[in-house]
Amino acid sequence: MVSAKVLIMLTIIVYLGGMVGIGVYCSKKNENVGDFYLGGRKLGPFVTAMSAEASDMSGWLLMGLPGLAYIAGIAEPVWTAIGLGIGTYINWLMVAKRIRTYTHEVNAITLPDFFSLRYRDDKNILMGIAALFIIVFFIPYTASGFAACGKLFSSIFAIDYLPAMIISAIVIVAYTATGGFLAASTTDLIQSIVMSIALVVVVFFGIHVAGGIDAVAANANSMVDYLSLTASHAVGEGTTTPYGFLTIVSTLAWGLGYFGMPHILLRFMAIEDKEKLKLSRRIATIWVFIAMGVAIFIGVVGNAMTAAGVLPFLEGSSSETIIVVISDFLSRYGALAAILGGVILAGILASTMSTADSQLLAASSSFSQNLVRGFFRVNISEKTAMVLARASVLGIAVIGAFIARDPNSSVFRIVSFAWAGFGATFGPVVLTSLFWKRSNKQGALAGMIVGGVMVFVWKYLVRPMGGIWDIYELLPAFLLALAAIVIVSLATAEPSKEIQDEFDRVKASL
Repeated sequence: MVSAKVLIMLTIIVYLGGMVGIGVYCSKKNENVGDFYLGGRKLGPFVTAMSAEASDMSGWLLMGLPGLAYIAGIAEPVWTAIGLGIGTYINWLMVAKRIRTYTHEVNAITLPDFFSLRYRDDKNILMGIAALFIIVFFIPYTASGFAACGKLFSSIFAIDYLPAMIISAIVIVAYTATGGFLAASTTDLIQSIVMSIALVVVVFFGIHVAGGIDAVAANANSMVDYLSLTASHAVGEGTTTPYGFLTIVSTLAWGLGYFGMPHILLRFMAIEDKEKLKLSRRIATIWVFIAMGVAIFIGVVGNAMTAAGVLPFLEGSSSETIIVVISDFLSRYGALAAILGGVILAGILASTMSTADSQLLAASSSFSQNLVRGFFRVNISEKTAMVLARASVLGIAVIGAFIARDPNSSVFRIVSFAWAGFGATFGPVVLTSLFWKRSNKQGALAGMIVGGVMVFVWKYLVRPMGGIWDIYELLPAFLLALAAIVIVSLATAEPSKEIQDEFDRVKASL
């Protein structure tokens, strides 16, 4: 009889093989660098929606959120999910159509491209600074994805973490480097479906094994403030800490991050018909709210399974493996259950890979397209540019894998810092470039630098002071960056008539 482990492994191998196959297929459609990085602006509304959200919902959806709910109650994950849900909707409503129209008008294929072309930055300083920040924040973000995959294989198959992580990274690089943006977007669609299946299977199986929905509710209610939205419960210790108004506002600020996410904004830029963005918005928003809600509920169900003696207690960062542990338990119920367990684990891989591939593309485009060809003005042929693009994907992946060699870190915490970095560095610049005609090159540069630097300053110097200073670094850094753009733009010369006329043309075409 074939063992459960073998069936799980075969299911995952089939899934990974399919992803690489898509990369090879899509590679035939990449005729130039624009195709590689933006898919020739040919994405349909459904692929655009699900690709954007799959690339957004990284390993923290199936690992971070359930783990946080499992170990600390629902306050932080629920407020985070609310902030992200609102941010998702507003980003699709306000930014998607406008950035698709504006980037098409100026012929930009990356976010740094757009900044330089929008403000007529002939020296490409905006492009260079933006590219550097993208690389700085994306490398550890990508590393967290590799680490999540490594933890998955290591915990399930009892193999060493390092080779497990490296194998995962190789697969992601294989289909991303061959197929580029089109491959990443197509696989994202498939991965979002697999993620959805994983969430549904886990939640229903978990409720059944825990003793039913009444048992799950009774367990949650038995812990003081576990279900409270104004307090956090330390599971295992039985202590609670207040989750006050300032902390709630700080957590809701996660939603601000969407305005500056290069890998999400690229999906807006790539849709074939901007008039179909309304459909994409509805699909994306509904999926996001449902997926995050189910992910949080899985943490609650997992805690009930531990209380029922079905699962061991998962301490600290090991709580992020709750879905892995549940799927392993499911696989003991026969061949079909083992295959379902494999699908669930493939779902975790999907959530991680769908973000890692987009991050690799954004980071490699920043290096090859924006730094080498843009800022340093190295004149290379289109064929050489394609080789450089693929080589940069590989090089950045190697650095990410090196950082990911240590598995003892929280996926949720790493992602939260990188999210803050992108949100504060690019969010205010994106919004003012799209909605404020008076913003200029000097203001955009000031906002970008202030936002990026303040994320580090607040995280490591201000926030440790505690009290009123204990605010998620995205919120103060975002507000200070926005203030810098406004102050510097008003203190310097207004944009040229050419820039203002272009702004008016874009606005009129919406």
